[in-house]
Amino acid sequence: MIPKEKMMLDLKWATLQRLKFIEIMSWYAGVVTRSDLARAFGMSDPAATKDIKLYNELAPGNLIYSQAVFGFVPTGHFSPAFANLEPAAVLPVLAANLATMGGPYGDTRIYGLALESLPLPSRLPGRQVLAQITRAMRGQKKLKVSYRSLSGRDSQDQRILEPHTLVDTGNRWHVRAYSEATCDFRDFVLSRFIEAECLDEYAVSSVEYDEDWVETLPLKLGPHRLLSAKKRENLLIDYGAVNGVIEIEARRALIGYVLQRLNVDTSLAGTKNPDAYPLMLLNREEIEPFASWVFERQ
Repeated sequence: MIPKEKMMLDLKWATLQRLKFIEIMSWYAGVVTRSDLARAFGMSDPAATKDIKLYNELAPGNLIYSQAVFGFVPTGHFSPAFANLEPAAVLPVLAANLATMGGPYGDTRIYGLALESLPLPSRLPGRQVLAQITRAMRGQKKLKVSYRSLSGRDSQDQRILEPHTLVDTGNRWHVRAYSEATCDFRDFVLSRFIEAECLDEYAVSSVEYDEDWVETLPLKLGPHRLLSAKKRENLLIDYGAVNGVIEIEARRALIGYVLQRLNVDTSLAGTKNPDAYPLMLLNREEIEPFASWVFERQ
């Protein structure tokens, strides 16, 4: 019998990626099946079964088969053996949809392009909290949370949520969810979750009921009126404008974040510094009702 230590050292890179997927999927979705693995890596079901068997040999006690979900679920003493399950590492993997990361090229970029990100403060919850949120999303279950609201009412509001989508705004992550307390869909910043528990009770308000998520509107943008003619011309080229208009179709729930991300001047008079806010909204009356919090009255 081959020793476990030697098996770990002899793992091929492709096999290691599949073992990492098993850990990420089981921890953050709450279950991993052979069909999940086969679909993600374009492999046969027997080959996927072989990988899951290998994982259980190398990380015994981490997963247990559940007949209820026809897959493997994490045990109470689950400890990652292959993947970094910290939110800061996992969220980009989820966003990139299994993009090649940490491959055999070492520190060399596979496409030969240098990449860098801004040194911004981390605004993420712990992995236990995030896992409960993502499991509730995947299983379409209700989520009991302790949430630190900025409203000033309570330092830690207790809520029952029904989450459906994670959103990366570029500045922070939040989850779109139905709130039983307010009877509507809202955005909840991940870093403000203190505790979270995925309940056995199924959610009743799925994404189809979130009208502001399902419905979209066109954002019609143009260069700031205070920019010079040359800068206005360059900006239109930069954004690929058509007939002098930069048009972006956005979910109504995300309109405010798009305007913030693009540094659009949302003041009523349009007098902000055009070098900092180079764009203006051309269809304000149509858009403002769905993102009033980002619009200024002056």
